[in-house]
Formats: sequence, C-alpha cells, structure tokens
Amino acid sequence: MASVVDKQQQPTHNTAMDEDDEVLITADQLNSVVAASSSAAVEGAAKSDKPDFAPLSAKDLQTKRNELRRIRVPPHRFSPLKADWLKIYSPIVEYLKLQIRMNPKTRMIEIRACAETEDVGAIQKAADFVRAYCMGFTAEDSLALLRMEDLFLETFEVKDVKTLNGDHLSRAIGRIAGKDGKTKFTIENTTKTRIVLADSKIHILGTYQNIKIARDAVCNLILGSPPGKVYSNLRTLSSRMKERF
Repeated sequence: MASVVDKQQQPTHNTAMDEDDEVLITADQLNSVVAASSSAAVEGAAKSDKPDFAPLSAKDLQTKRNELRRIRVPPHRFSPLKADWLKIYSPIVEYLKLQIRMNPKTRMIEIRACAETEDVGAIQKAADFVRAYCMGFTAEDSLALLRMEDLFLETFEVKDVKTLNGDHLSRAIGRIAGKDGKTKFTIENTTKTRIVLADSKIHILGTYQNIKIARDAVCNLILGSPPGKVYSNLRTLSSRMKERF
C-alpha cells in the first residue's frame, strides 16, 4: 500500500516543481520587462491630453493697459532735478524704452510703459532709479540700479537704533559724517556702498552683503563707538573680503 501511495504522490511533486520552474524569471527577462514598461510609459505620456504651450515673449507678457508709476519729488530735490533732468530721462527713454514726464503742479514724476517697452520689469527699475535720486543720491550713483541686478536701497532712522533727542541726536549724526565727511567716505569706500545722510534718515545703496556691513558700522557709531574702533573693524572686514574674492 505504501508503494502505491508513493507512486500516486510522486507525479504531483514533479508537476509542482515544473510549475515553479515556469514561474522563475531570469535577469535578462527582468530587464526586458522593465524596458518595455518604461517605453510604454513614455508613449503614454506623449499621447496624453495635456496641452503643450510655447514660451511667451516679453511683449506677450505685457498687459493691454500700460502700467503707470508716480514718484513724489521732495522739495529739497526739486531744483537739482531740474539741473539733472537730462541725466534722468535719457537712460529711461533710450535704455528702458519707457515714457517719462515731470508734472510741476503735483511735483511728481510719472513713468509709463508703452508698446516699445521690451522688459516687463523695466518700469520697476526706472521707479527705483528715480526714487534713489529723490533720496539724495547722485544721478551717476542712481544709474547703477539700471545696470546691475543685485543692488538694493535701505533706509532707516537714527531713532530706530537708539532713541536720541536734541544735541545727542546732532552729535550722533556728526559721528556718522565725521570731519569734512571723512567717516562717511571711509565707510563708503571700504564697503563699496553709497550713503546719504538726510537729517535723521540714513539711506544706503549697494549689494545686500555690503549694505549689512555699512549698516553695522553706522549703528556702532550711533551707539557711541569711537570712529577709530569702527575703522579697525572695517579694515578687518575689508581684508577678509579681499581674501574671499
């Protein structure tokens, strides 16, 4: 009886082994399956219903309604603006292809985009350029905002650093300027920035990193640090910057 049972069970074991052999997949078969699936996915993506749009040009990005910016001119910058008007509107009209005019009644400069304007951000550059001039920077220094991309403007007051009034405020402003403007010029030349002292307001023009260095030096002077200590710190920072670049 045992031999009969063994003979009956043996074919079943062999058929199971044959089925296992058929299930096994070799490495070559696996690579072919992966390649077929990837090609099918690529074909499916190519045949998808998603639209394919061509990139828009600068003129296509412009809206039909022309943008307009108005910049108010402070009273103390109205006379210099008349003298430097040629330096102001020439780069805006020739380089940025914008329209600009001065409204003497409202004492505001109006800048408008037109059909010839190619750059979408041209009107913002022109507004920053005019705003920098109205803050007190020269036309040549303000023109750098049109030529370079990584220049910024930062404005803060002396009272933002330390609350000072009366003679204390005047002495703090005097420490920033120095004798004949020596301290201010030293900070500008060391940090490669431009600084304007307009009463208790301080305007700084430069790159982000240079503005931070110049602002720290000005804040130290406001807090009462002697100019000699500020000079030594600037000398150390300038040497580090030269080593880095």
